[in-house]
Amino acid sequence: MNPRTLLVATTNSGKLLEMSHYLQGIQLKSLKDFSQSSNIPTVEETGKTFLENALIKAHAYAAFSGLTTLADDSGLVVESLGGAPGIYSARYAGEDTNDADNRKKLLFEMKDIPQKKRQASFVCALALYDPDTQKSECFEGRVEGEILFEERGENGFGYDSLFFVPSLGKTTAQLSLEEKNRISHRGQALQKLKQYFNVNEF
Repeated sequence: MNPRTLLVATTNSGKLLEMSHYLQGIQLKSLKDFSQSSNIPTVEETGKTFLENALIKAHAYAAFSGLTTLADDSGLVVESLGGAPGIYSARYAGEDTNDADNRKKLLFEMKDIPQKKRQASFVCALALYDPDTQKSECFEGRVEGEILFEERGENGFGYDSLFFVPSLGKTTAQLSLEEKNRISHRGQALQKLKQYFNVNEF
């Protein structure tokens, strides 16, 4: 049986690498494969939750590509900041900023918060949408940790170098890809997706 093609609705190479670890045997495309297309949609993430945004993206890019589409919305939830940056994690410092800018803003916002009140969670929601059957499946993962006062580690992306996992004594940027996949929010959600594919033929 020839593998079907799954569109992963991201241009983030780090996310695609993590996902490919779980989706072996499935032909993956990313939005970068459509970068020459003039009609690739700009999707407004108007949802109020990670899951709502993931579903919005999965539906929009499936309609564009005609492919079964996997979209995720994930981010950092910090208790002492009232859940921020939350669904705005990727653009916490503004629209035209990068991961380093977001980390810098987070450190500034938390500079006066003591270590015992720096609890945080990484949350991931995955939405799988098949435009042929018009069916959606959703998977979620969460990992608990705390925010450090300075960055540690060179791996990963986003807020990884600030997110400390006490049970491991490391930030997620100090973990190998294999270690991170075992415990991460996205790894948990992808494991559920993998189990779904093991039972439901793709």
